[in-house]
This record gives sequence, C-alpha cells and structure tokens, in this order.
Amino acid sequence: MARTDAIAVLSARPRAGFVETHFVRDITERALSYLASGFPVHLCGPSGSGKTTLAMHIAHRLGQPIMLICGDDEFGTSDLVGGQNGFRRRKIIDNFVHSVLKTEEDVAQNWVDNRLTVACREGLSLVYDEFTRSRPEANNVLLSVLEEKVLVLPASRNGNSYLKVHPNFAAIFTSNPEDYAGVHKTQDALLDRMVTIDLDYFDWETEVTITQSRSGIAMEDAERIVGIVRAYREAGVSELAPTVRSCIMIAKVLSLREARAQDGDPVFMQTCLDVLASGISRAAKSAKKASRRRDLVFDLVRKHCSHEAETPVLTSLAHA
Repeated sequence: MARTDAIAVLSARPRAGFVETHFVRDITERALSYLASGFPVHLCGPSGSGKTTLAMHIAHRLGQPIMLICGDDEFGTSDLVGGQNGFRRRKIIDNFVHSVLKTEEDVAQNWVDNRLTVACREGLSLVYDEFTRSRPEANNVLLSVLEEKVLVLPASRNGNSYLKVHPNFAAIFTSNPEDYAGVHKTQDALLDRMVTIDLDYFDWETEVTITQSRSGIAMEDAERIVGIVRAYREAGVSELAPTVRSCIMIAKVLSLREARAQDGDPVFMQTCLDVLASGISRAAKSAKKASRRRDLVFDLVRKHCSHEAETPVLTSLAHA
C-alpha cells in the first residue's frame, strides 16, 4: 500500500489459492479488452456474484496502483473530487528597524484533493465499488472524466479548475441491480459511457473450486455442498438467495469441526440449517414458511448426501 497526498493507494494481488476457472478468465479478458480500448467497465450483478473480487482482479491485471472508492448515500461531489480541509496560517514579523515591529498575518483555507482527483491526476486504476449507492448528482462529475477525459474542479481549488485525465487512468465500476435496497437509479448518460457486463452467480465448476480452495475440504464434500446450495437457490424459497459465500461458510465449519457432508452428520445438518434456512428471507415471517425452508434443507441433504445419491460432478458439469 502506497500513499499519494495522504490518500492510501492499493497494490492488489490474488490471494493464495485464487480460483481462475474458464468462467473467471472469460470475464477478465473481456473486461481488459474494453479497458484497453479506452472504455470503462461496469460489472453489474446480484450480491455474491463476485463483482468486487473480479473488479480487483481485473485492476491487478492492469499492473498499476489501485484507488478504491465505495459508494455511499452520503457522498457529495467533494467526497470524490476534494474540498477545503482546515486552514493555513501565515505570520510575518518585520523587525528590520529595531524600534519598529511590523506584523502581517493572514489565514487561508487548504484544498485537499480526494480520491477521484488523485486517480485522474496520477493515472491510477479506479475501482468504484457499488457506485449506484451514491446519489446520482454526486457522480455527475464522472461524465466529463469518462468522455472528454477532463475532470472539472471547483473554482475554490487552488490552481487550474480543469484537470486533464492521465492517459493511464482506467475505471472499473460495480453495482447491484436497481431493485436492491439502497440502490439509486443512475444516469443514462453515465451508463452510456460504460461497457456493462451483466453477471449472474458463478457456474458449477467455479463454485465447487472456490468452495474447496477456501476451506480445504475434500472435493466430494465441496460438490455436495454446492449441489445443496444451488438447488436451494433455484427453489426460490428465500428472498435473499444463497451464494457461493453460503457454500464457503458451510465448508469452513465442516473443516474446522472435522465433519463430513453426509446425511446423518449432525454438524453438517445443523450448519446447513443455520446458513440456509434461518432468517435468510426478510419476507418469511410465519412459522409455516420457516418450516418449509427447513424441510427443503432436509430433503436436499438426503438427495445430495445419502449413500444412494449420484456423484454431483457427473450430473452437473454438463450444465456448467
């Protein structure tokens, strides 16, 4: 991590065991080709579809420092561009003539560039995570940055009111669909300047590989866990569909407690119920709906983890 004008700049690299399947490589290469052509990239998808991880991975592949911004409803333009921060005080004492003491004093506000300005000036890779959680008017400043390659700065900034964007500057945005809570509808003009890659949940191969890599459990157990989570997700019984994070949670607990993904294993059964069936839906308030979710988990465990269950990889990879 480096610092530019007291703002932290990231140097990202893949974590140990980072999973790069064909699915991940395809999205990465597409995004890199758009960025190389001079267009910002927008990764849009549901929670758990790997948007932020992919954005950081793509930024890492660009081979330059990263400026990370996380969208916030309280953001204003100054939170991106910069603003006045504190005061600078100057005092001059003139005692050239021994009997005469002359004092001059003035106070001026300090301007401090914020993250977007630093990224544009220094030619960094900007990752603006969940940018639609910021109010649209705060993001208006991006219009000229992405099209005319000029950052318009407030007149109160000391110096030029326009900043030419560095040629190495690249921008990667992520967002949830507009029906998510806390998400603002962004400007059509801003979306028109981006290449949007719509993401869905990871494919079978990627979810299994991530689950096994992050937990260290046996591949057979990872396949069973992913089979259960994917089937539960496709059943549509929860408003908040489980993602690969649910797979990782279950798998890590099994690894920690030396349990197996088997029908009849009490640790596995209880962990699946806690992760999948307990409170995952805001809408499911009644005992009847809660009981339905629990019954579904029991059914899926029996289907995927009994001795008679088919080997998941043989039946599911055909649909990857």
